[in-house]
This record gives sequence, structure tokens and C-alpha cells, in this order.
Amino acid sequence: MLRIENLTKIYTGGVQALMNVSFDVPKGQFLAVIGLSGSGKSTLLRCINRLIEPTSGTIVWNDIDVTAASDEELRRIRRKIGMVFQHFNLVHRSSVLTNILAGRLGYVNPAWSLLNRFPKTDMENAYKQLERVGIADKADHRADELSGGQQQRVGIARAMMQNPDMILADEPVASLDPVLAHSIMQYLEKINKEDGVTVLCSLHFLDLVHRYADRVVALKEGILMFDGLPKDIDDAKFKDIYGRDAERVG
Repeated sequence: MLRIENLTKIYTGGVQALMNVSFDVPKGQFLAVIGLSGSGKSTLLRCINRLIEPTSGTIVWNDIDVTAASDEELRRIRRKIGMVFQHFNLVHRSSVLTNILAGRLGYVNPAWSLLNRFPKTDMENAYKQLERVGIADKADHRADELSGGQQQRVGIARAMMQNPDMILADEPVASLDPVLAHSIMQYLEKINKEDGVTVLCSLHFLDLVHRYADRVVALKEGILMFDGLPKDIDDAKFKDIYGRDAERVG
């Protein structure tokens, strides 16, 4: 269970990103987070694993107060929270396999990781994850040789190398065409349904929300505007949240 209570983030200069946001996420749920650019979606996701430090409020995950965690406790927490980024966040000059093995950096001796030496079980799991996302033949390719959709698959495989209990996906399909967007969402759905991994995924497109999410929370100017079922986000409600008509992937 993830519990967020009165989460507030105010950046330097007084910019309000989040204001008293509260909601719970049961284990194994696929939660879509929607809202305009600048509504606080990315800030919310990054506060959960404290890539961004909240100004106030609490985040409790599996009965652990993340907001009060020490550096050592936070390292252990982050091991079990995978992150998938909009712009992939790969090391372009490194191989696909090396990028995926980066998901194990929180578990292995740092000296071994510098030499790119990982236990046999990690190597076997990396190839398993590559196979799972359909790019086993790309293991030795440089990351920058891959298409955008393939790079995002690497990002998902890297997150799964952490053996996560939760994945935070920050606009994972925003830069992809409609076919690739659905393929990436299907991988996240498979991980959610088959592995029981809780997924929090920020999205723009209403049809993706309807197709993949169990539940939706909507932010507008850092304020929670909606918390409910995807079917209850119709075009009118979407326009109320976004101030314009719904976009669709196609």
C-alpha cells in the first residue's frame, strides 16, 4: 500500500507544484496520473522515491515513512521502486545489456559494477528481461543505435532488473507514435498483471487511460482534481481538467 497525505512541493521562487495532495494506492493497482504539462505529475512521481524532496506532507509505502527515511533506508526503498523515464535516461555509448544491468547497481558491490562484472544470476536475468520485451537480439548494440520504442523497452527491462514492487512511469509514451505507445503500455500492463507490480503511470491520452488504468488521479496546477475510475473520465470531465478537448493516440 502506498499512502500519500497532504503532499506539498513548492520550488524555489514560490512555484507551487503540489498542494495538499492525498490518496492511497493499493498493492498491484495500475494508476494513471493525468494533467497538463506543469500540473505536477512528474513532481508527484519523483517525490514518491524522493528524487525530488517534498516541502511537506508524508509518503508511506509498505508501512515505511519514505519522507522520514535516512539515506541508508532510502537506498533500500529505491531498490524496490523502478523508474521509467519519458526520455529513456540511458547511457547512449553503452550497450543495451550494460544499460539493463544498471538496474542491479543497488544490489552489487560498486567496484564490480565499475568493471561491469555482475553475478551469473544477474546476467541470466538481464537476458530474460531482454527476451520479455522483445529485443534479445539487441543486447550488444549501443543504446543510441536503437529506435525510441526500443530504447523505452530497455528502460522497462532495466526497471524490472530491480525486482521492483512498484514502477513509476513518467510520461513513458509521450515521445512515441501510436503503435509504439500501445506496445509500451502493453509491457507495463503485463508486468502489472503477471508480476503484481504496482504501476503509477503519468499519461496525456484519454484512450490509453481507459484502456490500461484501473484508476485515475488528475492534477491541475498541483491540486488533486479527480480520483476515480477511468470510465468516469468522459470528454467533459477531461475538458474540465485540461481546459481543452481530449487527445487520443489514434
